[in-house]
Amino acid sequence: MKKIFTFLLITILFISCEKDCYNAPQPIVFEFVNANNENLIANGTLTTYSLKDENNVSVPLTKTSDNMVILENVGAYTGIKKYTFSSNVKSFDLSIQSSEFKGGCDGYQINKLTFTGIDIDATDEKGHYKIVL
Repeated sequence: MKKIFTFLLITILFISCEKDCYNAPQPIVFEFVNANNENLIANGTLTTYSLKDENNVSVPLTKTSDNMVILENVGAYTGIKKYTFSSNVKSFDLSIQSSEFKGGCDGYQINKLTFTGIDIDATDEKGHYKIVL
């Protein structure tokens, strides 16, 4: 009986010590510039902007202290979602392809970001996308 009790106690301890974890997708950050590489938020050209998903639901955007824009809560799904970015300068469409994170924790990862529609120059700058409007 003592061995069974000890086994159950150890089993319960291991089960209760297991941590729940979740890996959120990496943030997507945009820097908007003009042809002269001037930041459009910093120079006051880009004053209004918004992002809506394919169901016309607004996606929260956060302006950073270095005048970039973080797309909030995107990529936490499996598949492709389409979005429309609108601003007082220019609008464009983009799609985000995400999948389940394959690792020790649950979560999602962004696999591909595709800009569609009008011609825009978007480059991956290792940590953010520089978009020439």
